[in-house]
Amino acid sequence: MPGSDRIAVVTGASSGIGEATARGLREAGFFVVLGARREDRLMAVARELRGRGLPLDVRDLASIDAFTAAIAAEYGQVEILINNAGLAAGLQPLAQGNDDDWVQMMETNVLGLLRVTRAMLPCCDAPRAHIVNLGSVAGFEVYPGGVGYTASKHAVRAITKTLRLELMGEPIRSPRSSRGWSRPNSAWSDSRGTASGRRMSTRECSHSPARTSPIASCGWSPGHPT
Repeated sequence: MPGSDRIAVVTGASSGIGEATARGLREAGFFVVLGARREDRLMAVARELRGRGLPLDVRDLASIDAFTAAIAAEYGQVEILINNAGLAAGLQPLAQGNDDDWVQMMETNVLGLLRVTRAMLPCCDAPRAHIVNLGSVAGFEVYPGGVGYTASKHAVRAITKTLRLELMGEPIRSPRSSRGWSRPNSAWSDSRGTASGRRMSTRECSHSPARTSPIASCGWSPGHPT
C-alpha cells in the first residue's frame, strides 16, 4: 500500500531523466508508480524508492492497457503523469533515412505519448492533476540528421498545446518540459544502436546536465500545488 495518497506515474522510469524525475517526486512526498520495458532495472528502482514498478512498452497497446488498468484498480486517482518514455535513433540525412528508425521514434515518442495519455486521462481527476509531456529543444529547432527526431518532438509540442485547449475548464494542467542534450542511456545513437557521442551545437540546443528532472523547467514544483 502506498505511504502517501499523492500518486505520481512516470513512464520510461528505469533510468536517466525518468528515474531522476521519479526520485524527485518521491522526495517531494509522492508515491511513485513507474513504467518501463527493462523490468529488472525498473523493479530495482521501484524497490529503492518504495514505489510500484509495472512493465510498460508504449509501442504495445496491450501493455498500455494492462499498465493503466493496474493503476486504476490499485490507486484510482493520479495526481501527476510524467510522459517521459522516448528515444532518438539514427543520425542520417533524410535522403539516407532508415524506415525502422523513423517508425520506432514515431511509435514511441508520438503514438506512445498519445495512447498513454488517452488511457490515463480517466485517472487524472485529482483536484490538482498534472500531465507533463517530455519535449525537447528539438521541438523548436532542427539539426542535420535529425529529421525523424525533430519531427517527433515538434509533434509532442503540438499535442501538449492541443491538450491544454481540450482540458480548458478541467482541473488538469498540461505543462511541457523542453530539455536540451543529455546522455541518460546513450540516447543519441546511430542505426547500429551504438553511442554516437554527437553533441548538438550551441545554436541547436541549450545543453542540460544529464539525469536531471524536468519538473523545475515546467515552472511548477510538486511540493507546491497550483
